[in-house]
Amino acid sequence: MRDEYFSLVFALLISAPVYALDVNVVGLTEGKAVVSINHGKARTLKAGETTAEGVKLVSATSDAAVFEINGKREVLGMGQSIAGNFASSGAQSVTLTADSRGHFVSTASINGGSVRVLVDTGATLIAMNQAEARRLGVNFLKGQKGYSQTASGIVSIHRVKLDAVKLGDIVLNNVEASVHEGDGPPIVLLGMSFLSRVEMKREGDRLILTKRF
Repeated sequence: MRDEYFSLVFALLISAPVYALDVNVVGLTEGKAVVSINHGKARTLKAGETTAEGVKLVSATSDAAVFEINGKREVLGMGQSIAGNFASSGAQSVTLTADSRGHFVSTASINGGSVRVLVDTGATLIAMNQAEARRLGVNFLKGQKGYSQTASGIVSIHRVKLDAVKLGDIVLNNVEASVHEGDGPPIVLLGMSFLSRVEMKREGDRLILTKRF
């Protein structure tokens, strides 16, 4: 009886957590799908793109879309949806697919706001422009003033701490970032202040990130 009790406890401890997810297809074209996730605002996904919620669009035609959610594939047609509890693999990870230029671009969440990010190992910190920071509610004017060398020259920046950055299943808290004065960079750069806290594994045109700490 004692062994059975400990076996049950162990099984509960190692069982993968689950989370509720609702995916609804509201538009379809070749290579793209317009979806609403958890009853949120509709967004357009391109084939190979993974959302911050961990929903990947594998492929799409005008008739149906193939999604991958934590390794499980689902086929949905126009107006169809899937809702339920999906088991997490345990380790927080995300798989990104390179675009036609070999860049890894995805949708992430910063302080609860959705944003497009570009993986950039050459950037010391997560970097964004002032307009993006304002949209995400980042109070950069209270950050430490400094300067950064960019491809366009030396620019003034404000160093800040982001409360939470989420990419796929990966959630990191208190992540350093820089807010650049002016219009650059045009897309948020996912720099080493995030990437140094994950393991990166390249497999062909795929990049697998797994949270380390």
